[in-house]
Amino acid sequence: MPAVTVENPLTLPRVVAQADATPRPVLTVTTAPSGFEGEGFPVRRAFAGINYKHLDPFIMMDQMGEVEYEAGEPKGTPWHPHRGFETVTYLIDGTFVHQDSNGGGGTIQNGDTQWMTAGSGLLHIEAPPESLVMSGGLFHGLQLWVNLPAKDKMMNPRYQDIRGGQVQLLTTPDGGALLRVIAGELDGHEGPGITHTPITMIHATVRPGAEVTLPWREDFNGLAYVLAGRGSVGTERRPVHMGQTAVFGAGSSLTVRADERQDAHAPDLEVVLLGGQPIREPMAHYGPFVMNSRAELQQAFEDFQKGLLGTVPAVHGM
Repeated sequence: MPAVTVENPLTLPRVVAQADATPRPVLTVTTAPSGFEGEGFPVRRAFAGINYKHLDPFIMMDQMGEVEYEAGEPKGTPWHPHRGFETVTYLIDGTFVHQDSNGGGGTIQNGDTQWMTAGSGLLHIEAPPESLVMSGGLFHGLQLWVNLPAKDKMMNPRYQDIRGGQVQLLTTPDGGALLRVIAGELDGHEGPGITHTPITMIHATVRPGAEVTLPWREDFNGLAYVLAGRGSVGTERRPVHMGQTAVFGAGSSLTVRADERQDAHAPDLEVVLLGGQPIREPMAHYGPFVMNSRAELQQAFEDFQKGLLGTVPAVHGM
């Protein structure tokens, strides 16, 4: 799980919560069920079973892989529509090629992020490059869906290509963790992702036995999803392992700790930390559309059927 690494984290800016910060308690720990997405690549549904009031403004998140493909096996998604939200695709291992009907797209790999604001709507495709299909190889990443408030749902689509080298790298006072700030802000340090809905997204690698206590905005929710390894969350040290999501309660700091002993295939605790300002608006979600009412969902389907969300570029022969 390379993503972006540094040889000596102690050369990085250090983040620490204030001594009088209020620790966030752990409300729930859930285990993601497994499934398949797109043309058949394996995913874990990170937010399955979690009450939306704890997720808002996040809608869903899939851990894609981790899977070692044989030659000819790598899979992607066919062309599909989106409206009313943003998709954030963070690729840890492997390569993915993106394209949308609005002219956005590119290739992301090994720590890169593709941030697509669907807004009023577009068509979108994600696929491994032909070279990866031919050779096979490791594939691992995340896709997160972030809701847009009603006032932004019909905005013009936008595409952000965030390279792994652009993320803000931080550490803890003892250097026991590498914090990659992809979007939002942590203790005054800002990530490169431009967000409409205020959020923070961090990929943390925590060394065995190390503990991370971060300052966390009190008006944000708090979520931790374990990509790999074993550890605990909260000052109460609630156990967590790969494929589990912890929901934190109110407070101004968030704590994650890696177990002293890790599995051979996962030497560190790898966790994605998410926080966002709840939108607190009605949400109507069906398939690739996230709106505020059933009438708006129906309109999205009708617009898609009329071709108003864009057309597939001719280069793909469709």
